[in-house]
Amino acid sequence: MLVRDRMTPNPITITPDISVTEALRLMGDKKIRRLPVVERNGKLVGIVSDRDLFQASPSPATSLAIWEIHDLLAKLTVDKTMTTEVITVTEETPLEEAARIMVDRRIGGLPVMKGDALVGIITESDLFQALLELLGGRRKGVRLTVTTTGAKGTLADVAQTIYQAGGDIVGLGFSEVDGGTSDTWVNTFKVQGVDKDKLVEAIRPHVREIKDVRET
Repeated sequence: MLVRDRMTPNPITITPDISVTEALRLMGDKKIRRLPVVERNGKLVGIVSDRDLFQASPSPATSLAIWEIHDLLAKLTVDKTMTTEVITVTEETPLEEAARIMVDRRIGGLPVMKGDALVGIITESDLFQALLELLGGRRKGVRLTVTTTGAKGTLADVAQTIYQAGGDIVGLGFSEVDGGTSDTWVNTFKVQGVDKDKLVEAIRPHVREIKDVRET
């Protein structure tokens, strides 16, 4: 899965000279939390989040009058609050690479570029949606979490066992334990077409431990 499969194409943008007040109003109207900032010629020059804008706003404890605060924000422009060193990805970036960048850099969204052109934006919400689908979160079935070894062919063996028990895997997730320092993996399956007890009985000899099983 690539970024282009999950990004929002043709994102809403603003120019650097727009006021903080206008930017906040636009975010509220469109129910978005960040806006790429582009010059009139379309060149990406920054990105601004609602957090950036709120931090630029006066504190509620300020001694300024309401009309003074409004006037101040109307004069404060986005170019004074935006992030100018923008981290971007391309349409062809693997989705997991975009997720890694967001986690490592502690950011919630990435502009998507095609050459010098801004063609989309991908956010943490897009990644949550992808995770939901990968794990079969919207499907009914038996949710089974097990631990297995990292030996080659283990996942294939478990999948074959589920198939032979009459199950159909509609969601799958797996991760290493202790950051990969052990040989243990945690695997979560969403399975349809088989009774919970029958699935547990079939799978038990093929895994180290059944950590959780439930019908959803």
